[in-house]
Amino acid sequence: MKKILLTLAILSMSLFADFKTIDVAEFEKLQKDGVPVIDIRTPQEWNATGIIEGAHKITFFNEKGQPLIADWFFEVGHLVKDKKEPILLYCAHANRSKALAEGLVSMGFENVYELKGGIENGWIKAGKKTVK
Repeated sequence: MKKILLTLAILSMSLFADFKTIDVAEFEKLQKDGVPVIDIRTPQEWNATGIIEGAHKITFFNEKGQPLIADWFFEVGHLVKDKKEPILLYCAHANRSKALAEGLVSMGFENVYELKGGIENGWIKAGKKTVK
């Protein structure tokens, strides 16, 4: 329960946070430039649609939809050493990634990007391939 309240507090503080929603082309460019890509969906979603090649599978939610805050930040800490470093996020439809991006910006992360439309309405709809 404490984790859920903490997550809600972080997300509610972020109402005025500024992150960048980017299209598939810009997402691909940043990925090619070496910006880490994180797929925050669940393992079931990864199995259903695959992932963007090169993405790190770091789910933010368990199978019951509860946030895995400590685990997520531990894993992300191996990819992003400084809050100024850019990071690319995506989920299925961009709802969860938007909320998480807002939370990260409110915590001081400066270069947070999320994929417009997520993997389903952005990446796959644009004709891009996924890998299993």
